[in-house]
Amino acid sequence: MMRKMRRFKQQLEDSDALNVLKNGHRGVLSLLGDEGYPYGVPVDYLVGDDGHIYIHCAGAGHKIDALKKCDKVCFTVIEDQLRQPDDFALYVKSVIVFGRIRMVEDRSVILKNVMALAEHIYPEQIESYYRADLARSGNIVQMLEITPEYVTGKKVHEQ
Repeated sequence: MMRKMRRFKQQLEDSDALNVLKNGHRGVLSLLGDEGYPYGVPVDYLVGDDGHIYIHCAGAGHKIDALKKCDKVCFTVIEDQLRQPDDFALYVKSVIVFGRIRMVEDRSVILKNVMALAEHIYPEQIESYYRADLARSGNIVQMLEITPEYVTGKKVHEQ
């Protein structure tokens, strides 16, 4: 069982946490890395229609080696910080997702989600760059999928 948030008054409603995830572009994926050391890496991501988190990556490397050893992950997103008028302190929303990760094997799912990710992050470059890039590298691009098991969000007014 996951721990309850200690500062529960700062906990986001589930719908707010989901909005932070859906609107975000970058997060930190944390896995169990080499020799038991934590491995956290910034990644681009997309929340799919199914509520799963999709991450574009190469088909080999530290992330892939780590997930083959242990499929449990933590994924963290921090929303852009906002200031209120006449207030020097930042308002920060963050979300932590605990779940399981796997490599997506179905090429049609990979290609669909790679384009959806590109549209989510760089909509102005879809026609000028991403369609051609996908035509060149579509057969080697890899996609990871996180199935969330526990999601919690927090709002902090830093003072």
